Amino acid sequence: MKETIARHKEAFLEELQEFLRIPSISADPDRKEDVQKGASFVADSLTNAGMENVEVIETEGHPIVYADWIHAEGKPTVLVYGHYDVQPADPIELWETPPFEPVIRDEKIFARGATDDKGQLFIHIKAMELLMKEHGKLPVNVKFCIEGEEEIASPNLDPFINEQAEKLNCDAVLISDTSFIEKGVPAICTSLRGALAMEVNVKTANTDLHSGVYGGGVPNAVHSLVRLLDSLHDKEGNISVEGFYEGVPELTDALRKEVSEIPSDEETMKKELGLSALFGEEGFSFKERTGIRPTLEINGITGGYQGEGIKTIVPSEASGKISCRLVGDQNPQHIYELIDKHLEANCPAGTTLSVKQFIQAKPVALDSRNPMIQKAADAYEKVYGTRALFPKEGGSIPIVEVFARVLDAPVVLMGFGLPSENLHAPNEHFHLENFTQGIETVVEYLESL
Repeated sequence: MKETIARHKEAFLEELQEFLRIPSISADPDRKEDVQKGASFVADSLTNAGMENVEVIETEGHPIVYADWIHAEGKPTVLVYGHYDVQPADPIELWETPPFEPVIRDEKIFARGATDDKGQLFIHIKAMELLMKEHGKLPVNVKFCIEGEEEIASPNLDPFINEQAEKLNCDAVLISDTSFIEKGVPAICTSLRGALAMEVNVKTANTDLHSGVYGGGVPNAVHSLVRLLDSLHDKEGNISVEGFYEGVPELTDALRKEVSEIPSDEETMKKELGLSALFGEEGFSFKERTGIRPTLEINGITGGYQGEGIKTIVPSEASGKISCRLVGDQNPQHIYELIDKHLEANCPAGTTLSVKQFIQAKPVALDSRNPMIQKAADAYEKVYGTRALFPKEGGSIPIVEVFARVLDAPVVLMGFGLPSENLHAPNEHFHLENFTQGIETVVEYLESL
C-alpha cells in the first residue's frame, strides 16, 4: 500500500489544495455559501472514493454530509467523523502566505484548515478510495458523518445523532482531529474533560460615582467582583465551591502510571512560558492537573475606567468570565448551579448579582484496553515503528461524549496532527509525511478489524 500511496500522492495533494481553497468559516455569516461549497466538495470526494448513499443533509445551520458502504457482511462497522469547517483566519497580516491559497514548502502544506481538520479528514477519504481501487471493496463496513459546525460547538450535530442513532449505528467511531505527542510519537487520546462557561455580572449604584464624594461610603462593584472571584479558590488552588469535587474519580495507580508515560519536561516548559513556578492542586503532577483533574479558571474581568490615564470613580458595574473543565461524573448543569449558589451566598452587601451560562459539555473517558483502541495502537506501531501512547487531554470535544453515549460505541481518537502545526493560529500547516503515513495507518487499521 505504501507504493500505491506514493504513486497517488501528487494527485491527492492537488485535491487537498482545492479543498483548502474553500474559505468554509462556519462562524462568519458572510461565508455561508463557502461552507456549502465545502459540504459539496466532501460529498463529491466521497462519491469519487466509491462511497454510497451520499447525502448533503441540511440543518438549521450548516449541512451534515453522510455516506456509507455497508456490504461487508459479518464485519464490524466503523463510523468516520470529521469536519469541513474552519476557524477564521485573523489576524491576516501574520500569515506568511494567504490563508486560503495553500502552498507546500519544507514538506508541509500551509493553509487554514490544513491540520484542523481538512487534511486529517482527507486521509480517511483517500484511504477508502485506495482500498476500493485495490480490492473493489472495503474490509469492513464504513459510514461517514462529516459536519460543518465543529468550530462553533456543533449546535446541530447533537440532535442529528440522537435522531439518527439507528442510521449511525456502528461498532466504533473513528476521529482524526487530534495530535501526536510530538513528531514520530503517535497518540490516541482516551480522556477529554467536560466544559462549562459563564459570565458573572455585578451591579451596585445606578451610575458610576465620584470617588472623592462617595468613595469609602458606598459599595464598589469592582471590589465586590474581586471578592466574589477570589472566594472560588483557597490559597492552595483548591476550588472552594461546596460539592464541586463530587463525582471526581479517585486517581488510581494504573491511571497515574498511564499519565506518567506521556513525556513532560516541567522545567523546560517553565522556561518556555517565562514562569518562575507552576501552580495547582498539591499532590498532583502538571499532566494530572491539566488532564484528569477538574478546574475553575477566571478568563477575564471588566469594570470601571479602562481608558488612558486615570478617572477617579467608584464603578457601579463589573463582570467576570469563568470557565471550568470537568471530569468523571461531574454534571455541567449541576456544577453551574453549585457555583451560582456559592456566588449568591458570598455576594457582598449592596451588590446585586446575575450569572449567564454559555457552554456545557460533559466529560468523556475511554478505556484504552478496548480492542478497537488497541488495534489502532497496533496500526500506528506497524506504520510508524512506535506504539501509540494514551494521553488524557485537558481540552474538550463535546461531540465525542455524544457519540460514545448515544451510539454506545468506543471512540477512537486517531489523530495525525502535530502540536506545532499552528491550528487556530496564523500559518497553520500539516506535515506531508503524516498525510501519507496517515492514509497507510488508516488502511492498516481497517484491514486489522
